[in-house]
Amino acid sequence: MLRITMFSTADKIKGQGVGSAYGELLSLLDNYFPNEFSIKTNDYSPSDISHYHTINLLFFFSTFFKKSRGVKVGYVHFLPETLKGSIRLFSPFQKIFNRYVVQFYRRMDQLIVVNPSFIEKLTDLGCDKDRITYIPNVVSEDLFFEKKDISKAELKQQLGFEKSSFTVLGVGQVQERKGIDDFVRLAEKNPTIQFVWVGGFSFGKLTDGYEKYKNLMTNGPKNLTFTDIIPRSQLVNYYNMADLFLLPSYSELFPMSILEAFNCATPVLLRDLDLYEAVIDGYFLKGKDLEDMDAVIKTASQTPALLQDYKEKSRQAASVYSEDAVSKLWYRYYSNLVTIEKRQTQV
Repeated sequence: MLRITMFSTADKIKGQGVGSAYGELLSLLDNYFPNEFSIKTNDYSPSDISHYHTINLLFFFSTFFKKSRGVKVGYVHFLPETLKGSIRLFSPFQKIFNRYVVQFYRRMDQLIVVNPSFIEKLTDLGCDKDRITYIPNVVSEDLFFEKKDISKAELKQQLGFEKSSFTVLGVGQVQERKGIDDFVRLAEKNPTIQFVWVGGFSFGKLTDGYEKYKNLMTNGPKNLTFTDIIPRSQLVNYYNMADLFLLPSYSELFPMSILEAFNCATPVLLRDLDLYEAVIDGYFLKGKDLEDMDAVIKTASQTPALLQDYKEKSRQAASVYSEDAVSKLWYRYYSNLVTIEKRQTQV
């Protein structure tokens, strides 16, 4: 049985994707491989593989104990550039933190990215391309699924929204990087359409633009509702309620919210970013800017056939990134990892 130690504090912060991705992986491995992998969490006893999900300083120090840590695997959930518009630090501290992030990744024997477009970026930061592997995120099919026994109108009413209104849903932290400003402008441009954003400030006052967005959550357009952070188990109702899921982010890796929407067969609209081409191209509606996204929303709200088409595309995407498919990738990766690492160190 392979001994794997997971190092993470991501589950201590509510409403952010790293924590969701971490929880999903633990659940996946526990469900699919209870007899193949022995998994511990934040334990410093000897292990075959140490899988680092967050970049805590204590975790960094542990990487210098090679024999007890085994193969060190870093999960790349973000890069310094993807933190812009997310967390606000005093400029000198931000530079130090950015350098620390890079050094943490360089300390790893292997790296995992959730989007292959970041392999080149990591290589540019000094990481060995041959030691970087792409494995996509995954979401639980028990938590996120298409509800066929209840209508969208009924769900809207149950959640306190107008049951007959076309509804656009956004999910994620309230921050500039997520495109919140455009989400608000789109609500202003479409007063007869219901806009709902599920999420809040996972990092509190460290959030870039905290005061601005705090005020916006209270004084936004009448047709826009911010729910703040809610239990993840309740999200399935919001995805199934929505007629269209919109994530207008400027920078991402592979958001959990997109996979969650796919699993619920909710049509997806995203800002047209190059990084999506490598993982989900063809499964979503896209808009390059505010005007494009506005045009798509207006068209979708009046075109049931278009929504039905992209509802089916979401189902197709969900099958590509199913638990079964992704679990096989993890099994192969972990099972071969120690052998691969030994081979590389002997070269």
